[in-house]
Amino acid sequence: MEIIVQGRNAEISDRFKEYVSDKLSKVEQFAPRAQRVEVEVTHEAHLAQTDVTEKIEITVIDKGPVIRAEASASDRGAALDLATTKLIERLRRARDRKKDHRKKDGNGHASTELNIDLDELNAGVKATPKVEDTVPREPGVAIEQQLGDSPVIVRQKLHEAEPMSVDQALYEMELVGHPFYLFIDEETKQPCVVYHRHGWTYGVIRLDTTVVG
Repeated sequence: MEIIVQGRNAEISDRFKEYVSDKLSKVEQFAPRAQRVEVEVTHEAHLAQTDVTEKIEITVIDKGPVIRAEASASDRGAALDLATTKLIERLRRARDRKKDHRKKDGNGHASTELNIDLDELNAGVKATPKVEDTVPREPGVAIEQQLGDSPVIVRQKLHEAEPMSVDQALYEMELVGHPFYLFIDEETKQPCVVYHRHGWTYGVIRLDTTVVG
């Protein structure tokens, strides 16, 4: 399993890379088919929150749903510890879910597990786009552009996705740790977003793509 450590506005020392490799050694216990783990370290300068300056994002590239975790702290090592704890818990849940599916299959019930190509879906794959490109043309390629003369930076990325159920979308949203998840409904073929409202309450937004002439 390959571990890739990258920095955004941050210098990454060989010592920290070794620490990352040691912390993430447990990943293979829960995801033995994992191809690689991508770790992004971002140094953030907050005027109002000077104690939160280091952010760690970890993405596991596997044969199943993308699994991701992130955390922020004033210390880079502490941020890595927090993110790793979240990641291991999500990997454990994903493993247990696969076991449940196998048991159901053995009893003659159909499995709803999806096989998604994470080389296309993973949030960590980056490539250097051409200057003239304004929107991503390839899956996994991110393009950042400044919005007019403002300091706002807009980051775009293209993903390929297979249709799935609302239940599967909620599950994958939890694995990546996001408050929302964009997907194509397998029944209606509509582009949808599931999102967390409060407590155990979730919402679904559906888009009607029918063009009225």
